[in-house]
Amino acid sequence: MTTTTHALLTALAGGCLIGLAAALLLGLNGRIFGVSGIAAAAMDPDIPDRGWRWALLAGMLSGGLLLAWLAPDRLQLQPVRPLWIYLASGLAVGYGARLGAGCPSGHGICGLSRLSLRSAVATVVFMATSMATVTLVRLLGGQP
Repeated sequence: MTTTTHALLTALAGGCLIGLAAALLLGLNGRIFGVSGIAAAAMDPDIPDRGWRWALLAGMLSGGLLLAWLAPDRLQLQPVRPLWIYLASGLAVGYGARLGAGCPSGHGICGLSRLSLRSAVATVVFMATSMATVTLVRLLGGQP
């Protein structure tokens, strides 16, 4: 199997697993798989059903840690930017997710599958902003 074929198959498998997780969460729990909303509600002490939210977040984290342990060659474990850039980027993404009333997982996966116009607009804005950011960084001589 070529490297390209392997990359395509693993991306397809990952996408299928994310779609399955979103479908199961909606079908079994009646909840949308929007990670920013799940994370925000997990930290809100006024939300009574926080257990499943913490379990989902812990599963996402443990999945990444398990991959780093079992197949470290599949991950880039050495940061290529200073830590403050990652922190600032994370805060910007979090702020944007709250401003956009959702994140790419909520709008791009769940919203589009429900044919939500609002989610389609949000996803186009996410993608256009990402493309513009990469283009700007490359024009300024950096590597995104």
